[in-house]
Amino acid sequence: QVQLAESGGGLVQAGGSLRLSCAASGRTSFSSYAVGWFRQAPGREREFVAAIWSAGNIFYADSLKGRFTISRDNAKNTVSLQMNSLKPEDTAVYYCAAPPALQWRGTDPTQFTYWGQGTQVTVSS
Repeated sequence: QVQLAESGGGLVQAGGSLRLSCAASGRTSFSSYAVGWFRQAPGREREFVAAIWSAGNIFYADSLKGRFTISRDNAKNTVSLQMNSLKPEDTAVYYCAAPPALQWRGTDPTQFTYWGQGTQVTVSS
């Protein structure tokens, strides 16, 4: 089992950048988990942003390629999401999540078992 906690959200002007972090804790090796980032804006469904496997394979939502970069540091039990050229439509609560250890079931949020509490990102125009 793994516990996840996001940090790094805040208020930024359009065109700016933010770096979100997801810190993992628990008794299981963090390197056994794929980790994904999702976001949810008011009145909208939770949507996939990016994910990274334990082996380093990376997936992005097509609409975010080129602006967002996901990375992980297994030694520090962290996964980061670098967000550049932010737009007002990027405003949402951002969550990190993980499926069961050593499993990958795709980018549907229902396939992710462990979730952080979320961090608010607000992009002003």
